[in-house]
Amino acid sequence: MNRQQLIENIFQKKSFLCVGLDTDTKKIPAHLAGSDDAIFAFNKAIIDATAPFCVAYKPNLAFYEAGGLKGMAAFEKTIAYLKENHPQHFIIADAKRGDIGNTSTMYARTFFEEYNVDALTVAPYMGEDSVTPFLAYNGKWVILLALTSNKGSLDFQMTTDGNGERLFEKVMRKAQQWGNDGNMMFVVGATQGRMFEDVRKVAPSHFLLVPGVGAQGGSLQEVCKYGMTKDCGLLVNSSRGIIYASGGEDFAEAAAAKAEELQREMAAELAQL
Repeated sequence: MNRQQLIENIFQKKSFLCVGLDTDTKKIPAHLAGSDDAIFAFNKAIIDATAPFCVAYKPNLAFYEAGGLKGMAAFEKTIAYLKENHPQHFIIADAKRGDIGNTSTMYARTFFEEYNVDALTVAPYMGEDSVTPFLAYNGKWVILLALTSNKGSLDFQMTTDGNGERLFEKVMRKAQQWGNDGNMMFVVGATQGRMFEDVRKVAPSHFLLVPGVGAQGGSLQEVCKYGMTKDCGLLVNSSRGIIYASGGEDFAEAAAAKAEELQREMAAELAQL
């Protein structure tokens, strides 16, 4: 999916919601937990219920790798199901890969050839040769970690150099020499609030993947106020707040209600552009 197609989807559906498929076998409803295919059964129900209200899905690889071969089989089935039944949705593999060049090349092959997802989250802190193998794939997106929503982000990302430039700003500025706003996004946590103003000074037109709305307490309105562009420029992710809205047999309906609630808020924000 290219940039223009993504923008068209956003304005057509009046939504820039990304649903995070952080599927934990210890949290899924009890009536599914005993199934051999519990992860995929849960994901399928969540996807079918929330698809009208979102434009993207983001399975987090940690939750599938934790299940060993069964977990990875469920990930593969989830991707295949999305492609066959909801092909208009943008698929992000949240794997946070990044290593020396030949290893990154294998990671890129895994996700862009074997699984054929649209985008992959990548850790940029090993530099250019750890990122460029992912950018070699036409039509695919690299989503670089920039300013994250966790408490520990202060340990490194906010440190400054002798010129007063913070590390996250240096990373974003340098990365734009490798990719562009048609193949690269940045992760910026929703809990960063007004910091989105500073992010936009460095990357005025790139899409931002924004986790942290919902369970982590980020404000959608604040993210939009400081981070939205004329093209929207945002994919706002909610995981736990949607997929675990209910632990009962009505889990899919509850997820749909939460997704629709967010979509309505997003439609109001888009209407102001």
